[in-house]
Amino acid sequence: MSELNKRLGVDIDPETLRLSLTHRSYAFENGGIPTNERLEFLGDAVLQLKTTKWLFDHNTEASEGRLAKMRSAVVNSRALAGVARTYGIGEFLLLGNGEERTGGRDKDSILADTVEAIIGACYVSQGPDAANALVERLVGPLLEDAVNLGAGMDYKTTLQEAAADLSLGAVHYDVTGEGPDHARVFTAVAYLGETRWASGEGTSKKNAELVAAEIAVKKILEKYPGWHRN
Repeated sequence: MSELNKRLGVDIDPETLRLSLTHRSYAFENGGIPTNERLEFLGDAVLQLKTTKWLFDHNTEASEGRLAKMRSAVVNSRALAGVARTYGIGEFLLLGNGEERTGGRDKDSILADTVEAIIGACYVSQGPDAANALVERLVGPLLEDAVNLGAGMDYKTTLQEAAADLSLGAVHYDVTGEGPDHARVFTAVAYLGETRWASGEGTSKKNAELVAAEIAVKKILEKYPGWHRN
């Protein structure tokens, strides 16, 4: 628990932090002990409010609809699972044997739920200011990225827009997969025309393509800083 606290830059009490990592599969196999689901419920509310306020304050001309789309680009399972992987949260999870065998430590849904539970644990243990600061550390880069996304608020859509606006060629992906069915890893290579722009990995074809598209969009923004999205 102390190692995870250190990584996250918080001081959540060990009992509450352990609870935030307790998946229902582990709880079921250990006599029905409490799970992290109540903390997840609280953390989701804290995350929603903090991201909403940040986007509201930093995008004063954006409409309600656009603000909602930007928020959904940050508060979703894929994005939060990426945050969890950045901090190595998966290695601390308390999982049942079934989830352990089927790669639960790297499942987007479990990782995303755990991030929300940890935010809830921080709120309970340290109060709202510490929880808000944790949210900003965890998803701050995602919030900045959301402002750069196009009308579709999705990197694949934004890549399509950029390719068309800049005449870079049609977007297509070459996807391959390796490993057993329960722990398969997919690699997607994003091409614009005949040019390879980026590659990404994920636990599904869709996730791998989204990662590749995200990297490609960021490269385009670096190479064509004058390109503006509506």
